[in-house]
Amino acid sequence: MTTFTPRTIAADGPVKLRPLEREDLMFVHQLNNNDSIMRYWFEEAYESFAELAQLYERNIHNQTERRFIIANSEGAPAGLVELVEINHLHRRCEFQIAIHPAFQGQGYAPRATRIAMDYAFSVLNIHKLYLHVDKDNARAVRIYERCGFQPEGILKDEFFVNGKYRDAVRMCLFQPAYLARRGGGDISDPVLKA
Repeated sequence: MTTFTPRTIAADGPVKLRPLEREDLMFVHQLNNNDSIMRYWFEEAYESFAELAQLYERNIHNQTERRFIIANSEGAPAGLVELVEINHLHRRCEFQIAIHPAFQGQGYAPRATRIAMDYAFSVLNIHKLYLHVDKDNARAVRIYERCGFQPEGILKDEFFVNGKYRDAVRMCLFQPAYLARRGGGDISDPVLKA
């Protein structure tokens, strides 16, 4: 019997990104129902597995979304990266990331962010990659800044989480700045290899 091994998009050291597969849904379900993760995604930590499976089936061929599992060197899932709201006309999309608590603080977030940036700018040819982060999530803001994202503005009372409104920082990175930061080169030649 042949075992299916999902294709790796790219790797940065021990951290790999691979497309989200149906077999990953239980892991994603665990992330989506973890309150400490979802409060930073500004969402309620409640989703049934059936709802998640329906969402997966409905969006499997959606050209406005790319979802990836962050995997460690052994292939075990460590988190999730999403490029959503992909707008091919305006060449922009939103970046989202969630790291499983067992893998937090081990360098997965910056590495997975860099891989996703390379994919967005080199493969999708996105001009502007943006994100929203809780203003008080200093750790995440530092990671994004180290990866090259710049604040675009503060969104006041943007999200209601745990009984109170939260401000969000909208951050972005443009393709020319990304290419200059990585040392130039042709966008068709990704820095990170599978």
